[in-house]
Amino acid sequence: MSSFEANAGRPAKTAAGTNRPSAWSRLSRRLDEDSEGYGPIRGTLGTGRIGMIWLAANLVVTTLLTGTLFVPGVTWPTAVGMIVLGTVIGAAVLVLIGNMGTRTGLPTMSLSKGAFGLRGSFLAVAANVVILMGWSWVQAMLAGVTVNFLVERSTGFSSPILFSVLCQLLVVSLAIFGHKGIARVEPWLALVILAIMGYIFTVSFTTFPLADFAAIKADPAAGWSAVAVLDVVIATAVSWTVLSAEFNRLARTQAAGVAGSAVGYLLSTVLAMVLGATAIGYVVLDGGEAVGFEPAVIVGVFGAPLAVVIFLSVMATNTMVVYGMVSSVVNMVPSRKIRFLPTALILGAVSILGSTWLGLLDSFTSFLTVIGSLFIPVFAVMIADYYLVNKSSYSADILRARGGRYWFRGGFNVPALVTWLLGAAVSLLLTYAVASPVGATIPTFLFSFALYWGWCAAGGRRVSGSPVSLHLSEAEPEHAGS
Repeated sequence: MSSFEANAGRPAKTAAGTNRPSAWSRLSRRLDEDSEGYGPIRGTLGTGRIGMIWLAANLVVTTLLTGTLFVPGVTWPTAVGMIVLGTVIGAAVLVLIGNMGTRTGLPTMSLSKGAFGLRGSFLAVAANVVILMGWSWVQAMLAGVTVNFLVERSTGFSSPILFSVLCQLLVVSLAIFGHKGIARVEPWLALVILAIMGYIFTVSFTTFPLADFAAIKADPAAGWSAVAVLDVVIATAVSWTVLSAEFNRLARTQAAGVAGSAVGYLLSTVLAMVLGATAIGYVVLDGGEAVGFEPAVIVGVFGAPLAVVIFLSVMATNTMVVYGMVSSVVNMVPSRKIRFLPTALILGAVSILGSTWLGLLDSFTSFLTVIGSLFIPVFAVMIADYYLVNKSSYSADILRARGGRYWFRGGFNVPALVTWLLGAAVSLLLTYAVASPVGATIPTFLFSFALYWGWCAAGGRRVSGSPVSLHLSEAEPEHAGS
C-alpha cells in the first residue's frame, strides 16, 4: 500500500492540535458508509425513480447513432419494427439479471460468482471492465466531437480531443458521488433529453410526412438486413445488462425494479434508436448523404437542440458506466477491502486518457459484436444458474473470499466456464462464418442456456427443496467473511 493510501483514512491535525478528517477522508468514508464498497445494498427507490434512471441511461448518443446505421440499409418501417422487437427480446434478459440484483442486493459481476465460482467470476469482471471502459471512451469521444463541431462552426477553433477529455472529466466528477448522486441527477437529465427529442421528432414529421419516410428505398449496398438490425439491437441490450443489477439493486421491491427497468429501458431504447433512424431519413429526404454513426451529419441538420441531447445523454450515461466499472472492481475481492473513491479516481483517469483515441469510433459495430459474443453466454449461464439450478436463491457464501458453496473446484465452476467459451465460439461462428436466418444472438443464448442447464441437471447439481430467498444484507455476519 502506498503512503498516500495508508494516510488517506487518518485524521489530519489542525493548527489548534485537534484531529479533523481531511476532505478526502470525509468523502471516502461517506461513500463507504453508503455501501458503495463491497457487499449488498438495500434498495430504497420506487418504480418511478428506477424507471427514470433507466430512461436517462439509454437516451444516449451511441443508441441514437446506432439507429442512423440502419437507414437506408433497410427501409424505415423495417428498421422501426426490428428496433422494437430486438429491444423487447433484449430487455427480457436485462430485467431477469436486474431482478437478481434487487433480490440479493449485489451488482451484476458479484452475482456472477454464483455461477462461475468465487475466482472464476474474476474473468467476467475483467471482461466487464474492458467493455465498460470502451463504452466510456466511445461516448466521451462522440460528445467531444459534437461540442467541437458547434464550437468550430461558431469560432473556428477545433480540438475534438480536448473537448472529449473535458466531457469525460465532468463525467468522472459526477460518478465519484456514487449511486445517490446518480439517483438525484439522472431523472432531471432524462426529462430535458425527452423534451428536446420531442422537438426533433416534431420538426422531422412536420417537414416530411410519415409516408415519405416509409417510402425511402432500401439500399442493399449498405450491407444491412432485417436480421442484422435485430442482432445489433439485442446486442445493445446485452451491453446494458452488465449494469442492470447495479441499478436494480437500488429498487425498494422486485416489482419496482422489474417495472421500472422494463419500461425505462424499452422506452428509452426505442425512442433513441427510432430518432436516429428518423434523423438520418430526414437527411436522405433533404438531399443529403446518409453517413451512419457520424454526429456531425445530423447535428448539421438539426443544430444546437440535437447537440444538447448528445451532450446531456453522455453526461447521464457515462456517469453510470464509470460507476459500474468501479462497482465491479470494489465487489471483486472481499478479503481485500478496495475503497470506492481511489478506485473511481484510477479508473476515471484511464477513461479520460482513453477518450483521446478517436480511431475507436470507426470500429463501433465490431465493438458491439465483441460485447455480444462475450456476454450473451455469460447472462444465459447466470439466468439458468440462479432461476433454475439454485431456484432463485443465493446464500451468504457468495460473499466469501474462498470456500463454501460457490468455491466449486479451486474457486472455478468448470461447466459454466466451458459453456461460456463454447457460447462465445458459437456467436462468432454465426456472425462471421455461417449465415443464420435468425441471426447470432438468439441461437447463442439458447445454446448456452440449454448446455449449462443440461450439464447441471445431468450432474445432479440442482438445489433440492424450496430454499428461502433472503436479501443478502440480512446474511449472518460470520458468513460474509473469508
